[in-house]
Amino acid sequence: MESELALSVGQAFVAPERRRHRSSMSVRIPEPRLLALKGACALISDSSSRNAIAHQAGELSVRGFLADYISTPEHWDIKTSATRVLRALNGWCHSQSGHVSGGSYVCSLSAMIYRGREAHLFHMGDTLVFRLRGAEFEQLSRDHVTDLGGYRYPSRALGMDGNLDIDYITMPLKQGDIFLFTTPAVRGTLMPSDYVQLIRQDASDLDAACERLAATAQERAQERGYGGEQFCFQLVRIDRLPEDVTEAPDKLYGDLPVPAELSVGQRLDGLEVRGVLSRTAQSRVYRVFDPVSRREMVMKAPSPELSSRNAYLEHFLLQQWVVERVRSPFVARIMEPSRPRTHLYYLMNLIEGERLSDWARRHPQASLSQRLDIARQLAKAVQALHRRDLLHQQIHPDNVLVDTHGQVVLADFSACRLREGDGHKHSRELARQLGLTEHSAPEYALDDDVGRRSDQYALASTIYWLVTGGLPYDMPPHQLRSHTDLEQLSYKSARSLNPEVPQALDDALRRALDPQRALRFRRLSELVVALREPRNKGEAVKATSSVSNRFWQGLAVLLLALLVISWLMR
Repeated sequence: MESELALSVGQAFVAPERRRHRSSMSVRIPEPRLLALKGACALISDSSSRNAIAHQAGELSVRGFLADYISTPEHWDIKTSATRVLRALNGWCHSQSGHVSGGSYVCSLSAMIYRGREAHLFHMGDTLVFRLRGAEFEQLSRDHVTDLGGYRYPSRALGMDGNLDIDYITMPLKQGDIFLFTTPAVRGTLMPSDYVQLIRQDASDLDAACERLAATAQERAQERGYGGEQFCFQLVRIDRLPEDVTEAPDKLYGDLPVPAELSVGQRLDGLEVRGVLSRTAQSRVYRVFDPVSRREMVMKAPSPELSSRNAYLEHFLLQQWVVERVRSPFVARIMEPSRPRTHLYYLMNLIEGERLSDWARRHPQASLSQRLDIARQLAKAVQALHRRDLLHQQIHPDNVLVDTHGQVVLADFSACRLREGDGHKHSRELARQLGLTEHSAPEYALDDDVGRRSDQYALASTIYWLVTGGLPYDMPPHQLRSHTDLEQLSYKSARSLNPEVPQALDDALRRALDPQRALRFRRLSELVVALREPRNKGEAVKATSSVSNRFWQGLAVLLLALLVISWLMR
C-alpha cells in the first residue's frame, strides 16, 4: 500500500579476526498490520572490550528486544511497550551477571522505533545515533560514560544496575531522513563532514555507504595507531511516510463491541453457548461449542454493564495477552477462533475438571503425597507467571482447576498485572476492587506495597489449606484494619492440624506466610524446594536406624572381646 511507511536499510561490520565481536545491530520491519500498530525497529548494542561475554550480551539484548516488543499488548503505546521490555531485559541481564565469571551481561543499547510520521528513540550507555537531514548532521543520543584509570566505560547501560534509567525522545519524521547507528569505536576517526560526504556520495545504496564509512574509519584508525578496533555502521532511510495516521480513540479496542448477555442455545460468531460458568460484575464466562473445529471451549467477555468503562476494557485485553504470553502446561492457554471476531471476548481451552475447593471436599481421604503433588503443580504455574514479570494476585482454591488426570491448571487472570515501579499501587487497587480473599496477603488490606512475595503468601496459604484443611491465622489477613493488627497474627503450626506434614515443610510455610512481606522467602523456588518429599521416606528412616543399631551392636561386641582378651592375658 502506497500509504504505508517505507524504509531502506544498509549495514556494514568490520572487526579484526583476532578480536571477538562485541557489537550487534538489527532492523525489523514487520508485516503491514504490525508496522502500523507497533512500527519498525532499528537497534544497535555494544559492550566493553574487556567483557569476556560481550558478544552474547549484545546479541541477547537486540534479539530479546525485537522478540518481546512485537509481542506486547496491541493497546499499549510505544513508550509503555518499549520501556517495559527494556526493564524486563535489564532485570534479567543484571541477575544473570552474578552467575558468570570473567564478564557480564552489560551493554550499551540504542533502539529507535519508526511508526507513522514519528520516531521514538530509547537510549542507554554510549552507543551513537545520528540524523542526516539535508546537509544537517545531528547527534541524537547522549554519551553516558565514566572515566576510570584512563579508560572510558559506559554508564547507565543495560544490565549494569537493578534500576534502569532510559533516555527517551520523540521526533517528527521527514521523507529522506537518514539515521546512522554506530558504536563508540568510531570516535576520533571521522568528522561530521566525513559522515555527510561518505553517505551523500551515493545515498541510493546504503550498504555501499556503510562500507565506505567502515573502510574510511578503519584507515583513519590505523593511521592513528589503534587499528585493532572494530567498526559497526547501520543506516536507515525514510523513503515514504504514511498519508494519514490519525487514530480514533475507539481503535484502541479494535472497534469490537462488548457482547450482550448470552444464554444457553444462543450463538455468537458461530459459537454456540452450552453453559454459563460465571457471571460477575466485571465479566461473563461461558462454555461454548465451535461446530467448525468440533471443540468445546471457554469464552470470557466483559460484563455488558461495563461497555463504557474503558479502564476495565484495557485490563480485559491485558488478560488475553497474559494467557497468550505465558507458556506452561499449568496455565490455561488461549484458543484461536475459527471465524473473525465481531465482539470483544477471548477463548481458552476447556478444562474437564473441577475447582480445587470442590476436589478437596470430594477427596477428604486424599494422601499427603497427592496433596503435595497438586501444590507443586500450582507452584509451577505461579513461577511461570513470575518469569514473565506478572503478578496473579488472586491465588486461591476457587481459581485452581484439577482435571480428571490430576493435572492442575491456573485459570483465572482477572487481577493479573505486570509488575510496576511504583510499589504496585494500581495492582493493589485492582485486587481490592475485585475482592480480597482469606488467602490474600496482609499488605493488600493495609495499602502497603505488593509484589511477588504477595503471590508467595497466597500460594503458601492455599497450600496450607490444602494439607491441613484450615487457615494459618485465626484472623483473616484481608480483614486487617491497621498495622498494629499484624501483632495479633500468630501462626498455627501445620503439624498441629496434620501431624503428617514434615517439619521442613511446616517451617517453610511459616516463613512464606510471615505477615511482614520483607521476611518471606526472597525467591519462590525456596518454598518449592520444601515441597519436594523424598521417596520412601519411611523406609529410608528405618534403614538409617537399622544401620545405626548394627554399628553400636558391633562396637559393643568388639569392646567385650577386648575386655575378655585383656582379662585372659593377666
